[in-house]
Amino acid sequence: MSTRTLIRGGLVITAADETHADVLIEDGRIAALAAHGSGPAQSWTADRTIDATGKYVIPGGVDAHTHMELPFGGTFASDTFETGTRAAAWGGTTTIVDFAVQSPGHALREGLDAWYAKADGQCAIDYGFHMILSDVNEHSLKEMDLLVEEGITSFKLFMAYPGVFYSDDGQILRAMQRSASNGGLIMMHAENGIAIDVLVEQALAAGHTDPRYHGEVRRALLEAEATHRAIQLARVAGAPLYVVHVSAQEAVEELTAARDKGLPVFGETCPQYLFLSTDNLAEPGFEGAKYVCSTPLRPAEHQAALWRGLRGNDLQVVSTDHCPFCFTGQKELGRGDFSKIPNGLPGVENRMDLLHQAVLDGHITRRRWIEIACAAPARMFGLYPKKGTIAPGADADVVIYDPHAEQTLSAETHHMNVDYSAYEGRRITGRVETVLSRGEPVITEREFTGRSGHGSYTPRATTQYLG
Repeated sequence: MSTRTLIRGGLVITAADETHADVLIEDGRIAALAAHGSGPAQSWTADRTIDATGKYVIPGGVDAHTHMELPFGGTFASDTFETGTRAAAWGGTTTIVDFAVQSPGHALREGLDAWYAKADGQCAIDYGFHMILSDVNEHSLKEMDLLVEEGITSFKLFMAYPGVFYSDDGQILRAMQRSASNGGLIMMHAENGIAIDVLVEQALAAGHTDPRYHGEVRRALLEAEATHRAIQLARVAGAPLYVVHVSAQEAVEELTAARDKGLPVFGETCPQYLFLSTDNLAEPGFEGAKYVCSTPLRPAEHQAALWRGLRGNDLQVVSTDHCPFCFTGQKELGRGDFSKIPNGLPGVENRMDLLHQAVLDGHITRRRWIEIACAAPARMFGLYPKKGTIAPGADADVVIYDPHAEQTLSAETHHMNVDYSAYEGRRITGRVETVLSRGEPVITEREFTGRSGHGSYTPRATTQYLG
């Protein structure tokens, strides 16, 4: 049975264009666009018609950095693939790329299979995986080639977290050399973890145990130093590099300098670095623990550099690094010792709305909003033009967005499985109204109409962003 959906009367916004067009969807894909009121558009009939008059019609968001069910710091991220992908849909995101984790001493395949099992049949929206390399050796390097062939085309390495995920410069160089030959993209958590551990030890010895010290020991200069080092190692290997969750002005400057040389170096930032700051980490009592993530929140003056990087394309992507831990019982593990607070913030539901607010605040244009939230992540991670745009042949991942609706962000009303909001009480303008995933309604006029298991695993091509 062929099914047809017609979206009439909206302003279609992609990274390239803004057009008043009707959108015809057939069998889960975009079939055609035609000017609203034109002959072709008026001749279309459909099983379901959505009136988007006065609304935006935008591609579903692509969140290329999430951590559902991640084991960390003696606990697990509180969102499952079921709850996390449902919350993503509520926020207008229709594809996530999560991270499968290799445990030290184990094969990549073992970690990947564990994540396939966690997600299978649970997701409300489509999903893919990156692979975290925790143990770079001859066997795991060979496995990288096999994973690229099956659509796992990006690999994350950590210069932070010694004893957990950390890789030394030699291991990083080997993995980069391998990615240079197999087409994979290395994603880097760039912080000097060895130096940070010294500062953590010294802070705790001095009795500095509150959450705000998490931000003080993870110095901006140690993010910048690691970013610089990662860039130089990638140059030696002849490999492209994607630096995750860039938070500091000095790190942006390293990326900008590399890109000015024409190097294939890319950067991502996250809403928390654009909208929150060390003021949140310093909230009284233990409230600051809610905002502990790594890289850490920075003083507010760093935000201008991040917005400038996004406008000038020295930062290409905004992802969430969604890794939620409940305040009660999880974040509280670090009472009396900030180094034991699980690192991570909830945000998968808030990204598209916060970036729309940034449009209204004059930080970015509407098309740039769609670029950094939909098209660029899809291109960066081999999902374009199936995802990230509204064009004939693309998956019908479409959001009807009301740019005038006002909302107040709050844990009372969000759908993430976590007991606080990082943006509690923030008033913003713009809200998701209806979400289609491959033509199927997941959110219908602010009602969840999707189901677990609709989301399908999506293998990815190698990065399409190098051209």
